[in-house]
Amino acid sequence: MTAPWSAPDAQGRGETTRGPETSPRRGPRSAGRVNAIGCHDGGVCTVVVRRSEGRPVQILAIRDESTAREFDDPGAWWPEFPGVVGGRDRTAGGTWCATDVGTGTTALVVNRPAKREADPGAPSRGVLPLLAARHGADWLDHVDLRGMASFALLLAAPDRAVTWDFDGSDLVVTEHPLGTHMLTSGGPEDHKADRYLADFAAAGFADGWRELVRANPPQDDPGSLLVRHEEDGRVWATVFAELIEARPGELRLQHSRQPWTGEPWQTLDA
Repeated sequence: MTAPWSAPDAQGRGETTRGPETSPRRGPRSAGRVNAIGCHDGGVCTVVVRRSEGRPVQILAIRDESTAREFDDPGAWWPEFPGVVGGRDRTAGGTWCATDVGTGTTALVVNRPAKREADPGAPSRGVLPLLAARHGADWLDHVDLRGMASFALLLAAPDRAVTWDFDGSDLVVTEHPLGTHMLTSGGPEDHKADRYLADFAAAGFADGWRELVRANPPQDDPGSLLVRHEEDGRVWATVFAELIEARPGELRLQHSRQPWTGEPWQTLDA
């Protein structure tokens, strides 16, 4: 589900490849060690990723979604993807965020507005984190993008961080350097990175990041870290947050459906 106040954009990216999915053209773009990466809201709406030399990948993923859309807490829900853990969307059966415990690779997907609906018979975007967590950057060998709705896919692995942006025809691939990065639902226009990224870059994981989430209760403002928006009897809101620390063979995942309350988060170790 796409919240009506969201808008896409991007800034501060690393090396970029752009072009049709069958024939991309390469062109570099510079980026610093602390970046804002624009996205459009959907499965995940705010993501903070930290990669440091010799340390596990650290991730905060905040899911903003229709409150009527049911989902399951993280687990090993997919027998066809053994060793992959994530929350399960009950509507489509896929996920917004998945981690392969063996490789320490996490993948997350957000919806893009360019093409809101998939063509009949096209794959669901919820399969993409599963494929990317399992196959890494080779996930494209395992899915046909033709007809799919638009998306942004983030891969956070021990050796790289990459985003793929697909608008329904072209695929833009961006490599991100070591450091702390933010993926937001509105891009630079929501000013989320301006308001929060420096705090996350300075804070320790996981307690410092969890405290930053707790200190920002939901607001009807697309620039808020946690959101709640009502329109025509429907509610889009922050429904889930998770803190992920992953290295090959080891996953520590903390999660909450009300991360602003101060109540203890549930823990999954794998």
